[in-house]
Amino acid sequence: MHSLEQELLSQKDEEKAKIYARFFKTGKGQYGEGDIFIGITVPQQRAIAKKYKKLSLKELEYFLKNPIHEFRFTSLVILTEKCTKATEKEKKEIFDFYIKQRKYINNWDLIDCTTPNIIGAYLFDKDKSLLYQLAQSSSLWDRRMAILATFYFLKKEHYKETLEIAELLLKDKQDLIHKATGWMLRELGKKNQRVEEIFLKKHAKVMPRTMLRYAIERFPKEKRTFYLKIKNNFAKDI
Repeated sequence: MHSLEQELLSQKDEEKAKIYARFFKTGKGQYGEGDIFIGITVPQQRAIAKKYKKLSLKELEYFLKNPIHEFRFTSLVILTEKCTKATEKEKKEIFDFYIKQRKYINNWDLIDCTTPNIIGAYLFDKDKSLLYQLAQSSSLWDRRMAILATFYFLKKEHYKETLEIAELLLKDKQDLIHKATGWMLRELGKKNQRVEEIFLKKHAKVMPRTMLRYAIERFPKEKRTFYLKIKNNFAKDI
C-alpha cells in the first residue's frame, strides 16, 4: 500500500463521511451518485498533500482513479501545486493528463479547486476552442470545467470567454451549472460591472433564476430588484 494511501486512511471519520455523502449528493439519481467518502476534512487533505508534492503523474493517476473522493481530491491538490511550479513543457503534460483523466474529476469541489489553475492557466495564451467543446458536452462536469476555467481569465481582466460560455449555458438544465455560471458573472462584475450589466440587460429575462441571483448577489438592493423585475415580468408574459 502506498504511504499516501495509508496516511489518508488513517484520518478517516465515519460520522463525517456520512455528512459529506449527503452534502455531495451521492444518493441514487443525484449528481454525485456512487461517490464514496471516508470523512477527511479539506484542511487535513491539503496538509497531507504537501508531503507528497513530488509524486509522479503515474502515481497521481492511481489516486485519481480511486473511487474514494478524498483520494481524488488530494491527488488533484498535488497536481495543481505541481502545475503552479512547472516548466512550460511540464504544464502541457499536466494539462494533457488532466483532460485525459477528467472523467474521474466528477464533483464540483474537484473541479472548482483545480480547473482554473490547470485548464485556465494553460489555455490563457493559447487556442481556447476546447472550452467551447466542453461547454456543449453532455457531461455536467465538462460544462462546469468550461465555465470555471475562465475564472483564471477573469483574474487577468480578460472577459470574452466568460461571456461567450455563459451565453452557451443560459439554457442548461443543471442547477450546478446555473450556480457556477452566475458565480463567474459575479466575479466578472467585481472586475468590470459595466461589462457584466451589458450581459445581464441582454439576458436577464431568460437566465435561470439561480444563475441570475448569483450574478447580482453583490449589487445594491435597488439593482438586484431591477434585474429580478426584468426576470419576473418576462416570466409573466410567457
